[in-house]
Amino acid sequence: MSSDEIREKYLAFFEKKGHKRIEPSPLVLENDPTTLFTSAGMQPLIPYLKGETHPGGKRLVDSQPSLRLQDIEEVGDNRHTTFFEMLGNWSLGDYFKKEQLEWCLEFFTGELGLAKEKLWVSVFEGTKEVKKDSESEKIWKSLGIPEERIFFYGVDPALCPPEKSGVRIPKCFMISESSTTSSTARNATPTASAEDSWK
Repeated sequence: MSSDEIREKYLAFFEKKGHKRIEPSPLVLENDPTTLFTSAGMQPLIPYLKGETHPGGKRLVDSQPSLRLQDIEEVGDNRHTTFFEMLGNWSLGDYFKKEQLEWCLEFFTGELGLAKEKLWVSVFEGTKEVKKDSESEKIWKSLGIPEERIFFYGVDPALCPPEKSGVRIPKCFMISESSTTSSTARNATPTASAEDSWK
């Protein structure tokens, strides 16, 4: 399956779930003085994650080109980032974790054909300011992901948006086993409402 096919499957999947497909923002944002380049899929949507009304509604889906240069001298393999696209489905005060994780699993197993018994997931372990995400752990278990395949991780600066943005959203990852190698299937689909966004 090509990257174009994966992108289209993702966008079409969430359109069927009532999301409005929105156009990607420019790689150089016009109204964000905190950074030179768009470095995360959520970055152009920060005003709406903080409570402004989006013209597309409360459910959005997109594919956002992004650029990160923190490891520019080490790039060249599948563990380092430069220019890439982040697929994102967004809830602006509409749904939250239960629907998000159910849809995530449905997309990976139904649309991409990954075997559920080979999936591993991560959940936010919490900080002094934000409690451990036990709710997501319970949801994953209810969806048939066994405890030994659920891992807790903290805030990683490479995964969360810059502090200056005012919104920090810990991401969830899914990894799928393969017979020859371990390939990362990134769930770049953070879901947040204005009330529930981490800061």
